[in-house]
Amino acid sequence: MNFEMQKANLLAENIKGFAEYVQKCYTSKSGLILNHDKLYQVKLWVEEYKFNQLAEELARINMFEWDEKYTLLLVERFWKGLVIIEDYVEHYHSDLFILTARIHTLKNLTSLFSVEKKATSG
Repeated sequence: MNFEMQKANLLAENIKGFAEYVQKCYTSKSGLILNHDKLYQVKLWVEEYKFNQLAEELARINMFEWDEKYTLLLVERFWKGLVIIEDYVEHYHSDLFILTARIHTLKNLTSLFSVEKKATSG
C-alpha cells in the first residue's frame, strides 16, 4: 500500500473516531465535561462540517489507489472545521480539556498533507 494512502486512511480513522468520541461524551453526560452546552457546540460543528462523511469519503477514495487532488480537497475541508473547534476548545479549556489530545493528534495527522499552510495563507 502506498504511504500516502496509509496516511489518508489513518487520518480518516482518526476523524471518524473523533466524531464518535464527541457524540459519546455528549450522550454519556459524564462528569468529565463540566458544561454540556459547550460540548453541544462542538458536536454541532462536527455535524456541520460533516466529519463522518469526510472520513468515510477519505477512506473510500484511498482504498485502492492514491487520489492526491481529491484527498487534499477533503483534508482542506476537514481542516477548516478543525481550526474552529480547536480555537473553541482552547478558549473553554477548563470545560473541554478532554478533547485536546484528540485535536492535537488530528492536527498532526493533517499537517502531514501540508494543508495547514495552504488553508491559513489563503
